[in-house]
Amino acid sequence: MALDDTTRTELEAAAFRRLVAHLRARTDVQNIDLMNLAGFCRNCLSNWMQAEAEARDIPMTRDAAREAVYGMPYDDWKRLYQSEARACRV
Repeated sequence: MALDDTTRTELEAAAFRRLVAHLRARTDVQNIDLMNLAGFCRNCLSNWMQAEAEARDIPMTRDAAREAVYGMPYDDWKRLYQSEARACRV
C-alpha cells in the first residue's frame, strides 16, 4: 500500500507519540536497559528531536527536548525513577 507523504508523516508522528507515552508509563524500564537491549534510550529520542528541530531552524534546548520526551524536567525524572546502576556480575 502506497501512502501519500502527509498520511505517512501523520502515521509516523502518531506512532512516535505512542512510543513516548509508552516510555513515560514504563518508568520501571531504565535507560541503560533500553540502551543494552535496543541501542537507544529516552535521551537518544530527545537528542534526535533536538537535532531535527535545529535542522529546521527551530530553536530547542537539550532540556526542552528531554522534557518533551520525559514529560517532565529530566532532573525530576531522574530523582523519581532512575535507580542505582547495577554492577555486572560475571
